[in-house]
Amino acid sequence: MSGPVELSRIGARQGLWALSPVAVFLCMYLAVSLIIGDFYKMPLSVALLTASMWSVVIYRNGGSLAERIETFSRSAGHPNILYMIWIFILAGAFASLAKEIGAIDATVNFTMRIFPSEYIVPGLFVAACFISLSIGTSVGTVVALTPLAVEMAEASEASLPFYVAVVLGGAFFGDNMSFISDTTIAATRSQGCKMADKFKANLWIALPAALATLMVYIFMSIGAPDVPISDDANPWLVLPYLVVIVAAVGGVNVSIVLTLGILTAVGMGLLYGSDMISIFGYMGKGIDSMGDLIIVTLLAAGMLGVIKAAGGIQYLLRVLTAKVSGLRGAQVCVAFLVGIVNMCTANNTVAIITVGGIAREIGEKYGIDPRKNASLLDSCSCIVQCLIPYGAQTLLAASLAGIAPAAPFSYLYYPWALAVMVALSIVFLFPRRLSRRVL
Repeated sequence: MSGPVELSRIGARQGLWALSPVAVFLCMYLAVSLIIGDFYKMPLSVALLTASMWSVVIYRNGGSLAERIETFSRSAGHPNILYMIWIFILAGAFASLAKEIGAIDATVNFTMRIFPSEYIVPGLFVAACFISLSIGTSVGTVVALTPLAVEMAEASEASLPFYVAVVLGGAFFGDNMSFISDTTIAATRSQGCKMADKFKANLWIALPAALATLMVYIFMSIGAPDVPISDDANPWLVLPYLVVIVAAVGGVNVSIVLTLGILTAVGMGLLYGSDMISIFGYMGKGIDSMGDLIIVTLLAAGMLGVIKAAGGIQYLLRVLTAKVSGLRGAQVCVAFLVGIVNMCTANNTVAIITVGGIAREIGEKYGIDPRKNASLLDSCSCIVQCLIPYGAQTLLAASLAGIAPAAPFSYLYYPWALAVMVALSIVFLFPRRLSRRVL
């Protein structure tokens, strides 16, 4: 069986050829959707299928067709991908069951009684920030809050993609800042700094972005019309969501969180009139609804695995580090490195791990403080992961909400605010205490 190509000998033509499946996907999905002005017309699965087939066809150094398909399949069947699919299945079962027994309606009703209409959107953003910061995972936050956001949007007759974008923004704030986030652990370990030090450095970038986003939501909510509140919702049906949120904030594994939520919802359903066969039907309906999401996840993972095996990622790293100069230029290079690799892998943790060693070498050579380097890696990977329509978090949120993955894009204020803060931190070299030795 032929192995991967000699990465150090990849030329520009071969490197660009290896990356061409990404261009095929972008042209098939984003370009076509923009041209026709409708992100619902072009199925994401068809675009990824086309790009995936193209990746297998052009991977000439991968051996026979069967061997190239095997490379694709190994990447699609990676344990991390299968674990993500397991979460998707549990999330679908829980979301559908909670909706059918009335748990979502009861929770939304309870929330609207606590918060005035003009504070619902800011409150949702703060809740997403707090939960994701506590549990360290944007996926868990999306699972917990997206169904609530859907019901809130429908109750207030507001834009559904907007509400989904609010949840996504808050989810990535915590993914970036949490001490127990995979991205934080990967960034700090790769740069050799303490988590607390990276947190302090990152605070100067992420917190202003989050506050600016919150102010935008507050301003947009001024004068919001009152939302009628139903009196027939059973307050006890809030329990499944309370269990999910409390368990998530307590740091319980997301698969266990969802299992606890399902068991609680089953118990509440039986207590308030549902029979077991109906409950199984609700869960099956939710699992079936995850079909497109699972297919997209497998196709994306396989395609990106072939790109990596063909040397596309390594070519990118070599090109982007070829002409680094000065402290600011080095920081820009680190930011672009992790961002572009994240775009090609659709996984922010994998992107940080992939470029971490190179980023550390750049930092040591040009005087970037390890804490600032770790902050750049984490922040920029989260920015890209939030903005790409084929990231796991966006795909999951879109599937739970029943919207196109690209629909929330124009409402994603937080990642753009974070991108502005990253740019300002590079231009003005702040936090200043991390740049004293090079000023």
